[in-house]
Amino acid sequence: MNCLGCNLANKIEAVKVVFEDDYVCCILDHNPYNEGHVLILPKKHVRYWDELDENTANSVFKASKILSKAIKKWFNPDGITVCQNGGVFDELTHFHMHVVPRYVGQNFADFYIEDGETHTEDENKLEETKRNIVKTIKELD
Repeated sequence: MNCLGCNLANKIEAVKVVFEDDYVCCILDHNPYNEGHVLILPKKHVRYWDELDENTANSVFKASKILSKAIKKWFNPDGITVCQNGGVFDELTHFHMHVVPRYVGQNFADFYIEDGETHTEDENKLEETKRNIVKTIKELD
């Protein structure tokens, strides 16, 4: 099976990794809702939430906590949304969670609109965002 999520999680595709452990790889979304939007992907192929083994599930939650702290410190958002889309709404056909900084006045329903519009972030901006999040995570240790 050629799974885009597996390729991203295992760095077969070019990605901007901000955090990883033995079970998950956390990368910047190339089409972010806001700067600092991160995806948490299991390294092992899993499609649905209820298929996560205990170690991977624990790593997903640990990563979401670490990333939320780093995003709060670096971007100072008004809030953070952590979400997961399954089934036909999972365009990667691989379990992943979004960690998204949010600001007052934003309608998060726009995140779910399939309008065909893309907001792909500039490669240089992604690299800068990656450096900032990685640096912040290290400072929080």
